[in-house]
Amino acid sequence: MAPVAKPGHKGEQDNKPEAASVTTLPDKPALPVRALTRLHARLAGFGRNATGFVSQPEPRTIGQFAKGRQLIAGNFLFAGYLVEAKDTSIWDLPPPAASFQEDVQGFVWLDDLAAVGDPAARALAQDWTAQWIKRYGGGTGPGWTPDLTGRRLIRWINHALVLLSGKGSEGADAFFRSLARQTHFLARRWSHTTPGLPRIEALTGLVYAGLSLTGMEKYVTTAMQSLARECEALIDDEGGLVSRNPEELLEVFTLLNWASLALTEANKVPAPEHLGAIERIAPVLRTLRHADGALARFHGGGRGLEGRLDKALATSGVRADKPRDMAMGYARLSCGRTTVILDAAAPPFGAGSHSAHASTLGFELTSGRRPLVVNCGSGASFGEDWRRAGRATPSHSTLGLDGYSSSRLSEARRMGGRKRELLSDGPTEILRESRSTEFAVRQQASHDGYRKTHGLVHVRTLELTHDGRGLAGEELLLALNDADKAQHARMVDATSLQGVPFSIRFHLHPDVDAVQDMGGAAISIALKSGEIWVFRHDGSSNLALDPSVYLEGGRLKPRAAQQIVLSGVSLEETTRVRWSLAKAQETPLSIRDLRRDDPLDDDLD
Repeated sequence: MAPVAKPGHKGEQDNKPEAASVTTLPDKPALPVRALTRLHARLAGFGRNATGFVSQPEPRTIGQFAKGRQLIAGNFLFAGYLVEAKDTSIWDLPPPAASFQEDVQGFVWLDDLAAVGDPAARALAQDWTAQWIKRYGGGTGPGWTPDLTGRRLIRWINHALVLLSGKGSEGADAFFRSLARQTHFLARRWSHTTPGLPRIEALTGLVYAGLSLTGMEKYVTTAMQSLARECEALIDDEGGLVSRNPEELLEVFTLLNWASLALTEANKVPAPEHLGAIERIAPVLRTLRHADGALARFHGGGRGLEGRLDKALATSGVRADKPRDMAMGYARLSCGRTTVILDAAAPPFGAGSHSAHASTLGFELTSGRRPLVVNCGSGASFGEDWRRAGRATPSHSTLGLDGYSSSRLSEARRMGGRKRELLSDGPTEILRESRSTEFAVRQQASHDGYRKTHGLVHVRTLELTHDGRGLAGEELLLALNDADKAQHARMVDATSLQGVPFSIRFHLHPDVDAVQDMGGAAISIALKSGEIWVFRHDGSSNLALDPSVYLEGGRLKPRAAQQIVLSGVSLEETTRVRWSLAKAQETPLSIRDLRRDDPLDDDLD
């Protein structure tokens, strides 16, 4: 059967949010870096070979049974693309995109085949690994980058028992020769990968290999010291990342846990900087966790693989404290079975902003096990147009001035072999205040992202009742001083005195059902748990229920969803809109919600 590629971003969904404006710089050649990488991959073959394992860390990677079954059936779903190729090697697939190829070369799919664990899965894992060694093991192909090599080494070592089961000495010798070459390559090139998660992944792979393989012990001390330095440089004093990406923080945390446990099992003590980073990150992740156990989706991050966050927190051994009301720039409101997480800090700018979103004062709300209000998420796996659209303010549950994002995309730079668009010209002053009243907990925050362009500051107030049954909100657009008032007047004049149009968006999770009722004055929202929530407003704006999308990594296409939109105009120097989102009176305090949904069902039906 001929392979059939189905890229998920081609014409699948027309409800594309508005993208921010972009200025593109000319590409800079990356050939010297690639040539050096190939050279070092080949030179690594002259290093000392490994003959076996000194010790093996316990396998800690978690695979998905459903994805493993898909691979066996010939359905290859990577980076949002599906290639259907029954009885075809994974290395003979026509890659529809570079991201697809990277996912395949990283060997994370070994986790999925191991999760199935039957003879068919074991045979595929062995065959495809042997084919990679024969085809690419000499230092050729797209998989020879430090981060992909580190990712691949971790999986090969984790699943060595599966990969070597029933193999003779010839197959085992080829396996260990390849492991040794990749280890020598990592030792030469880990420092040339992008700082942050890619570098942590490369160093964790080097730690694993140095501890596990004969003749590679010399790399352990250097890898430990380098990992400690990266922890100091990457993780700030509060336990956060410059990128402010919650899922990226989880991945860094997971890798640091794996490296720490592997060192401990080998009777080595991780560096204090390494252990300190783990201790600082754990409470941040607990704060960024919704009531359903998933992460808040901001700045390019998703909800995280199911079970990954809870397992990482348990593995860390860091004592579970009460979540904070603020972490990594996110404010948290949590009462009853309801969590609200608000982006209450400026987005990252400069080199750390290649995945940043114009999401300032956007929020998400989860009730029990069910997400209700969300952000659209990262569209990176659906192509560049969706990636841009997902970064714009209209893709977040916040107020935006029509035609503008609170931060803008500007220049494009080549980073890590790719051209990346950075965030610039956004909020510089964020003010926040939290307090608790007799009836509710409250967060108030403001940003000046529209001050330069329109003379307006956005102030958002959120109050969550102590029983978690109601969220009240207030939006203010303010011109604070004479200069702001003059700028606002100029923008009103430019609209022929019609006013500056704005929209307050509340994107709904695709699993909820929403209808406009009460003569159009309210919107009723039904969750799969059986809960009913009702959205109301003060009547100062127009209320509509419009199409939206939910951008979720690992799927074939954006999921159709809905959004509540309050639209109006700013004519005066102060514009105020009040709204509320509350459970219907007949909704009980506690609902037994036992339904489980397979996240891949609607993609491959």
